[in-house]
Amino acid sequence: MMLRPMVFVGLFFAVLGFSGLNCSVASAAELKIGVMNIQKVLLESVSGKAAKSMFEAKAKELKGKFQNEENALTAMQQEIEKKSSAWSAEKKESQVREYQKKGREFQVKTEDARFELKQLQDKELEPILKTLQAIVEDYGKKNGYTVILDSKIGVLYANSAVDVSVELTKALDQAMKK
Repeated sequence: MMLRPMVFVGLFFAVLGFSGLNCSVASAAELKIGVMNIQKVLLESVSGKAAKSMFEAKAKELKGKFQNEENALTAMQQEIEKKSSAWSAEKKESQVREYQKKGREFQVKTEDARFELKQLQDKELEPILKTLQAIVEDYGKKNGYTVILDSKIGVLYANSAVDVSVELTKALDQAMKK
């Protein structure tokens, strides 16, 4: 029974020794940390603006395409609400079923449109993000960064002096011109 506390004490000192060794190694190496706002880089880059413009135009086109159907559904709902008390039970039931059917069809169409927009967004952003990934890696290596983090994913605070978003936006613009 006395062996267990001794093993625990031995393990404790071993772990303490290794962690001390790791701390001294980590402090010996200079850490250089950069932070970027990937959303800002994408929205301020020429290629990101072009992709956003194309995406917004397609979204507007699809919205216009569905506007008449949406208006018709709203008008149908209002008609049912206003006239249902004057209709026979059969007529009311028929109108409600028709409204529900058209509502489901409209919902399927809008889901298809959302899927189409998501695919367009992915298609437009994929080459930009791929290029940006290579740029970030190259920039980090050339400038001696240990790590470059996205400020929108888990960074609660970063001094503006470590923000490299502007430099990366410029590099992305240059790379996408080629």
